[in-house]
Amino acid sequence: MPSSTLTSKGQTTIPQEIRERLRLRPGDRIDFVAHDDGTITLHARNRHVTELAGLLYRPGQKPASVREMHDAVAEGAVGRYLRSTRKAKR
Repeated sequence: MPSSTLTSKGQTTIPQEIRERLRLRPGDRIDFVAHDDGTITLHARNRHVTELAGLLYRPGQKPASVREMHDAVAEGAVGRYLRSTRKAKR
Protein backbone atom coordinates (compact mmCIF):
# COMPACT_ATOMS: atom_id res chain seq x y z
CA MET A 1 0.00 0.00 0.00
CA PRO A 2 1.53 3.34 -1.02
CA SER A 3 2.08 5.77 1.84
CA SER A 4 3.32 9.29 2.41
CA THR A 5 4.62 11.45 5.27
CA LEU A 6 2.93 14.63 6.48
CA THR A 7 5.17 17.69 6.86
CA SER A 8 4.98 20.20 9.70
CA LYS A 9 3.08 22.48 7.29
CA GLY A 10 0.40 19.83 6.70
CA GLN A 11 1.67 18.97 3.22
CA THR A 12 2.31 15.56 1.71
CA THR A 13 3.37 14.07 -1.60
CA ILE A 14 0.94 11.76 -3.34
CA PRO A 15 2.90 8.63 -4.28
CA GLN A 16 3.71 8.24 -7.97
CA GLU A 17 1.69 5.01 -8.25
CA ILE A 18 -1.44 6.84 -7.05
CA ARG A 19 -0.80 9.91 -9.24
CA GLU A 20 -0.48 7.67 -12.29
CA ARG A 21 -3.59 5.66 -11.44
CA LEU A 22 -5.67 8.85 -11.03
CA ARG A 23 -3.95 10.45 -14.05
CA LEU A 24 -3.06 13.46 -11.89
CA ARG A 25 -0.99 16.24 -13.37
CA PRO A 26 0.44 19.41 -11.80
CA GLY A 27 -2.39 21.90 -11.22
CA ASP A 28 -5.16 19.26 -11.00
CA ARG A 29 -7.68 19.74 -8.20
CA ILE A 30 -8.31 17.04 -5.58
CA ASP A 31 -11.34 16.64 -3.31
CA PHE A 32 -11.16 14.91 0.07
CA VAL A 33 -14.42 13.37 1.30
CA ALA A 34 -14.84 12.42 4.98
CA HIS A 35 -17.22 9.49 5.53
CA ASP A 36 -19.22 8.70 8.67
CA ASP A 37 -17.17 5.54 9.28
CA GLY A 38 -13.97 7.60 9.65
CA THR A 39 -12.53 6.85 6.22
CA ILE A 40 -11.43 9.56 3.81
CA THR A 41 -11.57 9.23 0.05
CA LEU A 42 -9.60 11.29 -2.44
CA HIS A 43 -11.26 12.28 -5.72
CA ALA A 44 -9.32 13.70 -8.65
CA ARG A 45 -11.16 16.57 -10.34
CA ASN A 46 -9.27 16.27 -13.59
CA ARG A 47 -11.90 14.84 -15.91
CA HIS A 48 -13.65 16.81 -18.57
CA VAL A 49 -17.44 16.58 -18.47
CA THR A 50 -17.50 14.84 -21.85
CA GLU A 51 -15.59 11.89 -20.33
CA LEU A 52 -18.56 11.23 -18.05
CA ALA A 53 -20.97 10.40 -20.90
CA GLY A 54 -22.46 6.96 -20.35
CA LEU A 55 -20.93 6.60 -16.88
CA LEU A 56 -24.24 5.61 -15.28
CA TYR A 57 -25.57 3.55 -18.20
CA ARG A 58 -26.99 0.16 -17.20
CA PRO A 59 -28.24 -2.18 -19.94
CA GLY A 60 -32.02 -2.61 -19.72
CA GLN A 61 -32.49 0.31 -17.31
CA LYS A 62 -34.66 3.14 -18.58
CA PRO A 63 -33.20 6.64 -18.28
CA ALA A 64 -34.51 8.72 -15.37
CA SER A 65 -36.19 12.03 -16.10
CA VAL A 66 -34.93 15.23 -14.51
CA ARG A 67 -38.05 15.20 -12.31
CA GLU A 68 -37.33 11.63 -11.14
CA MET A 69 -33.73 12.60 -10.34
CA HIS A 70 -34.90 15.68 -8.44
CA ASP A 71 -37.38 13.60 -6.42
CA ALA A 72 -34.70 11.00 -5.61
CA VAL A 73 -32.28 13.68 -4.40
CA ALA A 74 -35.00 15.28 -2.26
CA GLU A 75 -35.95 11.90 -0.78
CA GLY A 76 -32.30 11.17 0.01
CA ALA A 77 -31.84 14.57 1.66
CA VAL A 78 -34.90 14.07 3.86
CA GLY A 79 -33.69 10.59 4.85
CA ARG A 80 -30.24 11.89 5.70
CA TYR A 81 -31.72 14.73 7.77
CA LEU A 82 -33.98 12.34 9.68
CA ARG A 83 -31.05 9.99 10.41
CA SER A 84 -28.93 12.90 11.65
CA THR A 85 -31.66 14.17 13.98
CA ARG A 86 -32.07 10.66 15.44
CA LYS A 87 -28.32 10.52 16.16
CA ALA A 88 -28.41 13.96 17.77
CA LYS A 89 -31.19 12.88 20.18
CA ARG A 90 -29.11 9.98 21.54
